[in-house]
Amino acid sequence: MAKHLLETDGQVCPFPLVEANQAMEQIPTGDELVIDFDCTQATDSLPRWAAENGHEVTDFVKRGAAEWTITVKKG
Repeated sequence: MAKHLLETDGQVCPFPLVEANQAMEQIPTGDELVIDFDCTQATDSLPRWAAENGHEVTDFVKRGAAEWTITVKKG
């Protein structure tokens, strides 16, 4: 299993979700995508997208005033 980093800080919604979806298509099943983002709406949309697409959220941390990191394992 490998981890892949997707840096989307500074991007407005829905671009973190769009890029996460594209990145997830490129990685093998079982790998994790680590997404750094600072779009408040993505705190809801990214976990919902993961669940709807059969992926598992393995970590979700707030790393600043309005910055988060979510780790999604490809299902």
